Amino acid sequence: MVRMRVLVVDDHRIFAESLAAALAAEPDVDVSAAGSGPAALRCLERAASEGRRFDVLLVDADLGGRVPGARPAVPVREGNEDGLVDGISLVAGVRSGQPGVRIVVLAEKDDPRRAALALGAGACGWVAKDCSLSRLLSVIRGVLRDETHLPPALLTGVLRELTAARKHRTESELLVESLTPREREVLRCMVAGLGRKAVAERLYLSPHTVRTHMQNVLGKLGVHSTLAAVALARRAGVGPADLDQPSAGNVVERGGQLA
Repeated sequence: MVRMRVLVVDDHRIFAESLAAALAAEPDVDVSAAGSGPAALRCLERAASEGRRFDVLLVDADLGGRVPGARPAVPVREGNEDGLVDGISLVAGVRSGQPGVRIVVLAEKDDPRRAALALGAGACGWVAKDCSLSRLLSVIRGVLRDETHLPPALLTGVLRELTAARKHRTESELLVESLTPREREVLRCMVAGLGRKAVAERLYLSPHTVRTHMQNVLGKLGVHSTLAAVALARRAGVGPADLDQPSAGNVVERGGQLA
């Protein structure tokens, strides 16, 4: 018998333990539980290092709740200007690190927008938390066959959201393409969360020049704040500058003169 390895990720301990116990009663399921995103990542990394990777993650859509101004615990593909640290963030982080893991999001309620975000981040399914065990097992086995599972009532709304997201992404990509190479470098630094002084030091520019570049970026993107520029950049697929690597720029300004 081929056994499935399932990891339940939910910060509601009673729910997580109850679900894990129900799944463990199945003869072909090995199950573990984690109470947070970082704990789940540690479980995944440990299992991978031991050669016994998890097959499926069941992730609470509201994992961690809303933390205003907080940095996401894991990489996020979508613009996350609200500082939302949740199950969808975990989906993106896991998919980037272990793309072979299938992920099903467990939700308190149907939400087409968040379901579309989950699918866009790499989830294979969106299931109500109060669904039957037989339904959940059917979804788990389905995603292992590369199926995607959504409640029928959500299908139209999710397709609408995905279409709208694609349109917004295309528009955002065109706006980003209007930037000069230097302005794109500045934008990537903004996405990485660097302030004007830090950008100036990284790109070997004066703070005044960086301010001008930032103003040009906002103007060309048609936004009025750094936060909005970062959100648009994320939609266009612009990633943050790699802060572990030195900048490729080697132009230095001294006293208004290029050196």
